[in-house]
Amino acid sequence: MAAVRVEAVLAAAEEQEAEKRRSITVEKELELEYDLGNLLAVDRNPPPAAALRGAGPRREALLRALARDNTQLLVSRLWELPAERAGGAGGPLVAQLPEPTFRLPREKPPPKPRPPTRWEQFARLKGIRRKKKTSLVWDEQAKEWRRRWGYRRAGGDPSRAWLAEVPAGADPEEDQFARLRREKRERVARNELNRLRNLARAHRAGSAVPAAPLHPTGHQDRDELRRVSRVARVSTASLGRFQPRLPKESAEPPSRSGGKKRRFEPLLGNLAAERSRQLELLRDMSSKKPVLDITRAVNKQLRQEEAEAAAANKGKKQSKRGKRGRRQQRPGRSGKKSG
Repeated sequence: MAAVRVEAVLAAAEEQEAEKRRSITVEKELELEYDLGNLLAVDRNPPPAAALRGAGPRREALLRALARDNTQLLVSRLWELPAERAGGAGGPLVAQLPEPTFRLPREKPPPKPRPPTRWEQFARLKGIRRKKKTSLVWDEQAKEWRRRWGYRRAGGDPSRAWLAEVPAGADPEEDQFARLRREKRERVARNELNRLRNLARAHRAGSAVPAAPLHPTGHQDRDELRRVSRVARVSTASLGRFQPRLPKESAEPPSRSGGKKRRFEPLLGNLAAERSRQLELLRDMSSKKPVLDITRAVNKQLRQEEAEAAAANKGKKQSKRGKRGRRQQRPGRSGKKSG
């Protein structure tokens, strides 16, 4: 009995070891096609047709086993790629994926890179590199750590200080606090002007047709103000959806291109309406009589009549001007020479 028990234990151990090896070893008649850049594996092996007939637990189990084997082959290929630790020695192991070979379709084009600002262009030309600074600095006056920029920054706002130093060579009668406030307003206006210029440059670079330049000088016309407000509104991440609207502005946020937003029908919608639209389109294409747009025809006729009336009025004005321009000789004007 002891020998039988030992043989059973050894058989069970061998079976478990074979099950483990079978979990990572998959054999296929045709090798799978891999696109590791897209994490894609294409199986060209035909599945057994007899097992896939009908619906039942056997068919579901076969599909699960097939998906599991293909996933195991894909994961085994991923482990063969070169890998590195992300974030140091204690970070997770990350594999370096190769370039994808299959071109997968996408609904929208990839986003274009943001055009560089004038400062970024100047820094790249001069070789200036950004140095990362800490956002908190020690404030000697408040004796605490404060932000380097913005509200409640270290050192405080000079225009709000209780004491202002008179610079050398300045007028002693000049109000230094008013000067500091005026300089701050000028800096804010200059930064806003540069921001609008960067937005206008990015808008012109992103559009196919170059737009007219923006001149925030306080003498803009209505179209330019409308364009400036639209560019400033769509510059947010939500495209102006959560921005406050002007009194006479439409509730729908404007698009980046400036045109009307296209609306598409849902993919799974009313089939009866879709069928009626397609039948109406086929009916218009097969009919021999052209489709008459009454509104367009009436507008064309009105424009033609207005053009003819304008041409007739122009001819009458020219004839009247010619008659009025002739001078009538008054009697007695040329009597000196004749006398």
